Amino acid sequence: MTEGQASISAEIIARYAADAAGEVEGVRALPGRKSVKVEDVEGSVRIEVHVVADWGASLPDIGATVQARVREYLASMTDVRPLVVDVVVDDVGPAA
Repeated sequence: MTEGQASISAEIIARYAADAAGEVEGVRALPGRKSVKVEDVEGSVRIEVHVVADWGASLPDIGATVQARVREYLASMTDVRPLVVDVVVDDVGPAA
């Protein structure tokens, strides 16, 4: 008897990544419905997260924090460990 494998859809992974990114201080919003892209490249997960940052926030700090938070959140919620988490700042707006 072989054990089955569970799989998690890219949509669920994207939703969790968006939730994690939205919790980061300095992230004002995620722009639109397709703000997170998830790709499976040769068995490795690659994630691209688009954010709108608060005006005056340190963009390198936001990028690093979003990367770390997304990795941590996905590992705890799905056991997915992305090979790459790219963060793209699409816009900068006034702090909420």
